[in-house]
Amino acid sequence: MGLIGSIIIGALAGALAYKLMGKESSGCGWNLFLGIIGGFVGGWVFSLLGISWDGKIIGQLGTATVGAVIVLWAYNKLTK
Repeated sequence: MGLIGSIIIGALAGALAYKLMGKESSGCGWNLFLGIIGGFVGGWVFSLLGISWDGKIIGQLGTATVGAVIVLWAYNKLTK
């Protein structure tokens, strides 16, 4: 997937994570940042657990969203 596709997946994953956590989105830039970090975190966590989704768009979106939810959860715990 190219750079533009990764940006779109990251922004969608960040927006989905905010929705799943019951938070209001902080804007497209934060969604993108959260989605990209979430992609790394989700990929790392899934590799530790031995989970492998296919390399298609749905798998990438799912991995980034799960990772973004983990990042949001940790951020909320650390800031309270």
